[in-house]
Amino acid sequence: MKVEFIFFLFIFCEFTHVLGEFQFTNIKCNSRDEDFVKFEYCFIKSVNRTYKYMSLGVKLLQTPVTNAKVNYALLKRGNGYKPFLYNMSVDACSYLRRPFNPVNQYFYGLFKGYTNINHTCPYDHDLIVEKLPMNHLDNELTTVLPMPKGDYAFNTIWYAYGTIRADAVFYFTLS
Repeated sequence: MKVEFIFFLFIFCEFTHVLGEFQFTNIKCNSRDEDFVKFEYCFIKSVNRTYKYMSLGVKLLQTPVTNAKVNYALLKRGNGYKPFLYNMSVDACSYLRRPFNPVNQYFYGLFKGYTNINHTCPYDHDLIVEKLPMNHLDNELTTVLPMPKGDYAFNTIWYAYGTIRADAVFYFTLS
């Protein structure tokens, strides 16, 4: 009887531990200044049922870029997308020189291994995020920093020389 109870308790505990699952739902990339920057590609690709990735490529038309800033906001859907936890601006050039802000480190770490945005200004080449896998983001957003279930948008606005040049919005679901 005691062995059966312990076995039941073990099985019950195993099935009650639930982790969330990350799913891309959409990506929208928009160039606000076609003379300065163009998106060559911006897509989500599903290779099979278990492997999906996101890629985007940005062509800089006026190089070198020596002054860049990024505003990012995490939004949660609930009667429209509302601000959730973070809305920050970061000077991209100085951050990569001195990456000490833990919130910026976390969000940069989400895509750092899949991009060529890994050095300080000037940027005189195209910027890419290539084959950022969903399972990497799933681990970071559910295990490393657990977030509540729901629909989210990660909104980014890219500035160069104090002017908005592009924006990209990444929509995802945690279930």
